[in-house]
Amino acid sequence: MREAAFAKQNKDKWLKFESVLRNNIQINPDELSALYVEVTDHLSYAQTFFPNSNTAQYLNNLSVLAHQKIYKTKRESRKRFITFYTKEFPLFFAQYHKQLLIAFITFALFAVVGAYSAATDSDFVRLILGNGYVNMTLENIENGDPMAVYKEMESTDMFLGITINNIRVALFAFSLGVFLSLGTLYIIMRNAVMLGSFQYFFYDQGLLWESARTIWIHGTIEISVIIVAACAGLVMGNSILFPGTYTRLQSFVRGAKDGLKILISTIPFFIIAGFLEGFVTRH
Repeated sequence: MREAAFAKQNKDKWLKFESVLRNNIQINPDELSALYVEVTDHLSYAQTFFPNSNTAQYLNNLSVLAHQKIYKTKRESRKRFITFYTKEFPLFFAQYHKQLLIAFITFALFAVVGAYSAATDSDFVRLILGNGYVNMTLENIENGDPMAVYKEMESTDMFLGITINNIRVALFAFSLGVFLSLGTLYIIMRNAVMLGSFQYFFYDQGLLWESARTIWIHGTIEISVIIVAACAGLVMGNSILFPGTYTRLQSFVRGAKDGLKILISTIPFFIIAGFLEGFVTRH
């Protein structure tokens, strides 16, 4: 498509978005998110096919203005927590849906790898989970209480220990993204393999359903937010790899800030998962 035709086809959307930004017009968050994503997609297209053109420059300026308006520091209020999750949070995932999808697919794939490896190598589970854990679980199964591991600690201690450990894993998944996203991928692959081999171990013992209905009370939230934390790491890592129209340093600072916001958003969910594991799963 020629530049003139491209501009004519999309001009109304760009002008509408610019008007919303410059005049602080309140619109539906979903519509704002859709406009922002569309403009950034158009910018990528223009940079590919019309580099150094007026259209590319205009879209670049518009996307920078959008980023400043949407993510600028706002005066804190009592509703800040709510507005973050109802407005900024959806915008982040509309903008970074590709990184989230990569994190999810990577986790799912390596969970399958973990299960398959456990099925084909009898020593794999011990290699991944450790002899101590496997022997303890086998002993619990023989005693008729395969989930006894969740009853060994006092509820509050388990809640705190699990929550802190999960946040630590999330911090690693995010911070290691600085190594061009490779560190983040390593963390998520490692945890996925552990989960896959862990679930196959219980399947092999004829306890898949009992383990699933117990573990996934908290595990659904726990695994989901670890994937989100990995998305945050990929946002930061990819900002170094693909700076776009920014300098590499500017892109990194932008990616690190956005990634950190995504990471911080997971903390309440880790607390909920830790509470469920400490106080509910044991029963």
